[in-house]
Amino acid sequence: MYSLASISKPVTATGLMILKERGKLNLDKPIDEYLGDAKLKAWIGSSDEATVRRVVNHSSGLPLHYQFFYEDEPYRPPAMDETIQRYGNLITVPGEKYEYSNLGYGVLDYVISRLSGKSYQDFMREEVFLPLDMTHSSVHIGPRLEKYQAIRYAADGLPIPFYDFDHRGGSAVYSSAHDLVRFGMFHLKAHLPKQKAILSDETIDEMQLQYPPLKNYGIGWFINDNDRGFRIVGHGGGMPGVSTLLTLIPTEKLTVVALSNAASSLPSEITQEVLSVMLPEYAKNRELEAQQKQAKAQEPAPSFRPIPELVGKWIGSIHTYKQEVPFTLWFQESGDVHAQLGDQLKTLLNEVSFKDGNLRGRMMGDIGTEDVNRLPYHLQVSLNLRVGVLNGGVAAVSISGRRGGYGLSHWVELKKQETK
Repeated sequence: MYSLASISKPVTATGLMILKERGKLNLDKPIDEYLGDAKLKAWIGSSDEATVRRVVNHSSGLPLHYQFFYEDEPYRPPAMDETIQRYGNLITVPGEKYEYSNLGYGVLDYVISRLSGKSYQDFMREEVFLPLDMTHSSVHIGPRLEKYQAIRYAADGLPIPFYDFDHRGGSAVYSSAHDLVRFGMFHLKAHLPKQKAILSDETIDEMQLQYPPLKNYGIGWFINDNDRGFRIVGHGGGMPGVSTLLTLIPTEKLTVVALSNAASSLPSEITQEVLSVMLPEYAKNRELEAQQKQAKAQEPAPSFRPIPELVGKWIGSIHTYKQEVPFTLWFQESGDVHAQLGDQLKTLLNEVSFKDGNLRGRMMGDIGTEDVNRLPYHLQVSLNLRVGVLNGGVAAVSISGRRGGYGLSHWVELKKQETK
């Protein structure tokens, strides 16, 4: 039984769609209607537009988020209401853009528990794993399955202590390659012996439709209409001690699973080799694509030069669950971007890019919350240029060596200062 990381998402989405078929859930209603006392906070747009469908396809406005809690450390996952109060911030207009968010799937596992009256772990075991004859699958390691787990290993070859999340629906499922093939074949509507039809074929099709604004994500699945000549549905996963890939080729009724209990490129390489053997057209197009990538790799990356609307001084603040932190950016015509948090030393915004109205960069600084001060970290800036305003997210991303730590996002808004 391997830790699946983000392959947990289509598994969780399957459980969610069971509740939808039973009439307990409407994908197009605000997800707040299915939450407890803690609700999502819209810093821009309206939380009423953050529907279940948009949460499940990463377009609700929820940002980058992950937290790992190791068994040999004193920190433990908070209650989901607490996570939502601290980090359930919509930092882009719901439906405006795709932003991959583990937090969304943590919210979804909470919704599954609230609507089913069972724990997320029990619901998935009783309603998904056992009916699909996935006897070596569970959320984390289920009772009496301990001896079957593949321990997660770091790059130094040493085992990583067991860790938990505040987004189990996005990351916490374990499964064997055999069980995951069974899961994939069910979603190809090629039901295997001992499998119950836990979803209708119509719902399976609905999960594999593409929903805007990102054309290649459905309900828990990445979708590519033309990957080397074939329509591919699948999901990958990666986190400390985990690299995984689940690939479905619907026209061929073909499922390929590759799982690793260490960070590795092997799952991707093995999957491509298997598909190349099984599908000659795929192999031919793969070779052509490799030649094109090699030619493109020789092109130098363009350096950042700000558009006129960006040049100048921008002042605002970063909102955390604890306080407002003053934040200033200075854009120079040369391309340098200076940054300052509060009265901390000025620093440079590094690795700056600006594309389709979105500014990205990385910097040092301290936003001063207990959550982020557990480990050294840097700040990843992702801001959208609107009329006279830059707003979006600043994520504290831990620098943690052999272990993963966290990526925690916070709302930020800056206004341009008029020059006199």
